[in-house]
Amino acid sequence: MKALILVAHGSRRKVSNIEVIQIATRLAGQVQDNYEHVGHAFLELASPSIPEAIEDAIINGAEEVVILPYFLSAGRHVHEDVPEFVSQKQREHPTIKITLAPYLGGSGEIIKLLASISSQH
Repeated sequence: MKALILVAHGSRRKVSNIEVIQIATRLAGQVQDNYEHVGHAFLELASPSIPEAIEDAIINGAEEVVILPYFLSAGRHVHEDVPEFVSQKQREHPTIKITLAPYLGGSGEIIKLLASISSQH
């Protein structure tokens, strides 16, 4: 089984965390041909944590886990924190393929999205 985990920062505002969960749910409907499981995780301030979400996917049969960082810029979280969690879980589960997808802001598609949104106003 292949799993995708959408990773966001996490917020003290519960409604912000719920928004991330809703995005992951909607994403699942769009990527169901490639991923049997789509989950979510938070870097801090909410749960599940990144290690918890990865572990949950593995416990539920994932042989491959892709981490998709829902971050707009390449700060410390994108370059250090999230990759460290991925590396830690990869060391714990050497037979499971755990990869890190490009972060949202690093995608070439973000410019198209911004242009589309701005042209609507």
